[in-house]
Amino acid sequence: MPGITDQPVRASGSYLLGGDLPVARLGYGTMQLTGPGVWGDPADPAEALRVLRRAVELGVTFIDTADAYGPFTADLLLKQALHPYQDDLVIATKAGFTRQGPGRWTAVGRPEYLRQQVELSLRNLGLERIDLLQLHRIDPKVPLAEQIGELAALQAEGKIRHIGLSEVSVAEIKEAGRTAPIVSVQNRFNLADRASEDVLDYAEANGVAFIPWFPLATGGLLGPDSPLARIAADRGATPAQLALAWLLRRSPAVLPIPGTSSVAHLEENVLGATLELTDAEFDALAAAV
Repeated sequence: MPGITDQPVRASGSYLLGGDLPVARLGYGTMQLTGPGVWGDPADPAEALRVLRRAVELGVTFIDTADAYGPFTADLLLKQALHPYQDDLVIATKAGFTRQGPGRWTAVGRPEYLRQQVELSLRNLGLERIDLLQLHRIDPKVPLAEQIGELAALQAEGKIRHIGLSEVSVAEIKEAGRTAPIVSVQNRFNLADRASEDVLDYAEANGVAFIPWFPLATGGLLGPDSPLARIAADRGATPAQLALAWLLRRSPAVLPIPGTSSVAHLEENVLGATLELTDAEFDALAAAV
């Protein structure tokens, strides 16, 4: 069996998603496997396939994607790279965002649209059931109970295993939970942006996974003049590794999903799972940003 040397992601520990799906806490997000503006094909499709295969080799068992990435570009790359999927690989996807071009996103939560996108995701990913389907954004024009209700209907039909949310407040989690059990929430969160701290605390207290997107602020935390640079130098680590180690230390409910289109960056990032921060280092990192 591969050890931590071969699969450093294993050092991040595990989380029981929805009470029945064990995943390695350090996952991988596919958003950067597309073209500029999360639109179209990547500049190097062959490298994108290598990244996905290498992620699994390094111990990743949780991959986050979305129908809107491309759209469907990331899903088709996933299927090409990894299908048939290994038994312990959990693929989480999202529906509820439409695309009108590079960098353009519009929430649509009409029940018929959500059903259409789930059916398309099943086909494009090559799955019989989606382990985790997250409402990508709440559509303010549609009652939340109708949006979650359609996902619950798909769950009852065996097409979705678990339901999650993205970019929501504590009040919205509670409201959605009155229609169906919510097992995860995916909000923007990193060392430099902790606005969702109350959501994270609620998630941890209620057995809900917290999936921070933008965990590395797409390089904003990682430059040579960043606040992390000095601490990273002292630890012989990279700022990205420290930022991920901080997230993993912040709460056992946190499942970071750093994304990259480079195998070299992937291999560098996952070593963050092997860093054990002291209380003083954790506090210093929080104070430095």
